[in-house]
Amino acid sequence: MSQQDRLIFFDTTLRDGEQSPGCSMRHDEKLRMARQLGRLGVDVLEAGFPVSSDGDFAAVRAIATEITEGPVIAALARCRENDIVTAARALEPAQRKRLHVFLASSDVHLEYKLKITRQQALDQVAASVALARQFADDVEFSAEDATRSDIDFLVQMITIAAEAGATTINLPDTVGYTVPEETAAMFRTVIARVPNADKLTFSAHCHDDLGLAVANSLAAVEAGARQVECTINGIGERAGNAALEELATILRVRNDRAAAKVATRIEHELLYPTSQMLAGFISFAPSPNKAIVGANAFAHEAGIHQHGMLANPLCYEIMTAESVGQPSNRMVLGKHSGRHALAHRMAELGHTLDAAQLDSVYRKFTELADRKKNIYDQDLLSLVSARPEASASAFAAAAASPVESVA
Repeated sequence: MSQQDRLIFFDTTLRDGEQSPGCSMRHDEKLRMARQLGRLGVDVLEAGFPVSSDGDFAAVRAIATEITEGPVIAALARCRENDIVTAARALEPAQRKRLHVFLASSDVHLEYKLKITRQQALDQVAASVALARQFADDVEFSAEDATRSDIDFLVQMITIAAEAGATTINLPDTVGYTVPEETAAMFRTVIARVPNADKLTFSAHCHDDLGLAVANSLAAVEAGARQVECTINGIGERAGNAALEELATILRVRNDRAAAKVATRIEHELLYPTSQMLAGFISFAPSPNKAIVGANAFAHEAGIHQHGMLANPLCYEIMTAESVGQPSNRMVLGKHSGRHALAHRMAELGHTLDAAQLDSVYRKFTELADRKKNIYDQDLLSLVSARPEASASAFAAAAASPVESVA
């Protein structure tokens, strides 16, 4: 595909992601995560916010030193001289580096947080981007709270940032307020009105406060954005960021959609292992029903689903577990399971049941499942242990089979 059709994955797990409560990582964990993200195929790896602490500065510098192939290494800085100089120092060892500078563009941020006028903001952007260009050819400018900004002023600020040397323009939905139609309209308007927009890469950074981060990111891509900013497991400030694994998988599974016809470098089989690595470093794992990487994402308990899966997995799965690095789909036996799944598992355990035997065992199974949350193979074997054909060989087969539970 052409460069215009390539989508850049900008991973901010180690910056925006780590800023969220419970997501702090030690120095060695950040390094290991950075290496894994490189293997995953992210294009830009935002390693941290160097001015925020000595630890973050050291982590960014270490990542810039060690990650010599693969992603561009980025560091965040406010539109302040000390921030930019500090970020540049942290990035010095990087083979390929990006300075990412930001300033708010919404009136509510300018008036109440920064206490500056619009003109002061424009002057600050011009000076800061120009300073950043002294340290790096690759400079990204983010208009914080872009989705709640006056569109005319936003276009003016982006134009000034581009004229000062920014090559990537990020229009963040900082507070997760916008909806997809608004996101698409904003990107189309800015791209149409900023001079020489075809020479810039436009980026989406969406938060999930209304559960729309992924949908808004896809809307931005449809409207012309060619970079998405996201995190593993969707971690990040408040409700989190757009989840990298969801965006990548949507673009692969639904590549029939015009908005999704973009190429990426993501190694999809590493999505689940990367998710698991992050979960081991921070204080929580993804919800079990989390798309793509949740423990139940490829698990089936309902009888009608299990019957369909046994007949043809396409009945209830739009992709394979293996395609994202998950263990193979699981048939979970519980009170919602049907005869087909029970017969299938009993056969795996060495008991082929005729219709009458299956009816008898199934009645016992449903009674047990109503009383007990976790159904194990030994429970199933106990249901047939009184039958003469329950041989030692069947128990030997069970011992070699994986134990599955409802949990």
